[in-house]
Amino acid sequence: MGKFSPRAVAGALKKRPLPAENAFLNTESVVIRITSIRETVRRREKHGTDTPEELHETFESRNSMRSDIRRFIRKIPKAELHIHLEGSLEPELMFAIAERNGVELPYHSVAEVRRAYRFTSLQSFLDIYYEGMHVLLQERDFHDMTAAYLARAHADTVRHAELFFDPQAHTERGIPLETVIGGIHSARVEMENRTGMSTRLIPCFLRHLSADSAMASLEDILRFRDLITGVGLDSSEVGNPPAKFTAVFNRARAEGLHVVAHAGEEGPPEYIRQAMDLLGSERIDHGVRCIGDPELVERLKNGQIPLTVCHLSNVRLRVFDTMADHNLKRLLDLGLRVTVNSDDPAYFGGYLTENYLAAQEALNLEPDDILTLARNSFLAAFLAPEEKGRYLEELDRFVSLFPHTQRGKRQ
Repeated sequence: MGKFSPRAVAGALKKRPLPAENAFLNTESVVIRITSIRETVRRREKHGTDTPEELHETFESRNSMRSDIRRFIRKIPKAELHIHLEGSLEPELMFAIAERNGVELPYHSVAEVRRAYRFTSLQSFLDIYYEGMHVLLQERDFHDMTAAYLARAHADTVRHAELFFDPQAHTERGIPLETVIGGIHSARVEMENRTGMSTRLIPCFLRHLSADSAMASLEDILRFRDLITGVGLDSSEVGNPPAKFTAVFNRARAEGLHVVAHAGEEGPPEYIRQAMDLLGSERIDHGVRCIGDPELVERLKNGQIPLTVCHLSNVRLRVFDTMADHNLKRLLDLGLRVTVNSDDPAYFGGYLTENYLAAQEALNLEPDDILTLARNSFLAAFLAPEEKGRYLEELDRFVSLFPHTQRGKRQ
C-alpha cells in the first residue's frame, strides 16, 4: 500500500511542542540538583522562612526542581505495554478518515467530540470508543491510525511498544482481518525501518461477547501467527470474569502465544486470580484492585507479575477520584512490578510521557521511582533476552549521566 497521509496523521497529533528526538540531557547534575533543591525546600518548610528573599528562593527552587524532573521524564527511554490502537484515534484523524470514506459522524466538530469525553464508568467510555472506530474501513485507515500513535510514541522516547487491537470490533462490521492487520503491520514496519523502534502485536478478545466468538476470532488470528506475539482480554470487565474464556486461552497458549488480560480495573481481585490461574496471564493489565487482597499482593510481588497501570485512564473512568488518590506509588513501594501506560490516550488526555508527568506531580515520585518504572517496562516486555538486554543497556547509559540515582531501587 502507499505511504500514509502526512496531513491526516499530523492532524491527529497534539499541537503542543514535542521534545527533540534523541536528545539526552546535557548535564549530569540534574538529579543532584533535584535532590539538593528538594532538601532545601523541605528544610525551609520545617523551620519556616523569615524573609521575602528566602520565600522567593524557595519558590524558585520548587520551579527549578519541577522543570528538571520533567525534562528527565521526557528524555528517559521507555516501553509502553498497554496501548489500544483504536483508543489512540484522535478526533482530528477520525474526521479526516470519515470524510475520506464518506462516513457520517454523529458529531459536527472536533470540539463536540471532545465534549463527549466525559465518562462516568468504563462502559460509558466503551460506548463512544466502539462508535468512533466505525470510520475505520480500509487498510489505509488502520495504517494511518497506527502511524499517528507510533509517531507520538517515538517523540515520547518510547523505544518499544506492544500494541493492542480489537479484531472482533472490526470483523463483526464486515472488515476482513487482513485489512486490519495489513494496515497496522505496514505502519510498524515503516517506523522500525525509520527509527529502530520495535513493536509487538497483541489482539484482544472482547469479553462482553461469547467465548465461542472469541474462539472463532482466535482461529482467524492464527492465520497471521508470524505477526502476532500474544493475545489479551479487554472490554467490559464487570460480569465477564476471565473464567469465561479459559478454553480460548488454553488454545492460545498451546499455539505458543503469550497471554495478558485486563483484570482488577473495575472487577474484583478474584478476577486477577482467575486471569493468572485459569488463563495463564503473564501480565495483568490494570490490576489496581489487587490492593484489597494482601495475599494477592504478596503473590504478585513474589512472582514479579507485571501490572500495566494506566492512571490517567483510571481517573477519567472514575476508578479513582483524583490522581492524588491513585495507588500507583503504594504498589511501587510494596515491591510490585508496576509499569506506566496510556491505555486509550486520545480519550483520556495523555500519551505515555504525560502519564509519567501526571503521576510524578500528583504522587511526588522521585527520580529513582521514574527509573524503576522505566526499567520495569522493559523487564515486563515480550522481548527476546538479547533485545531486552539492549534496551536495558540504553537505559543504563542514560542513568550513567545521573550518578546520584540508584538505577531503579526495586529490581
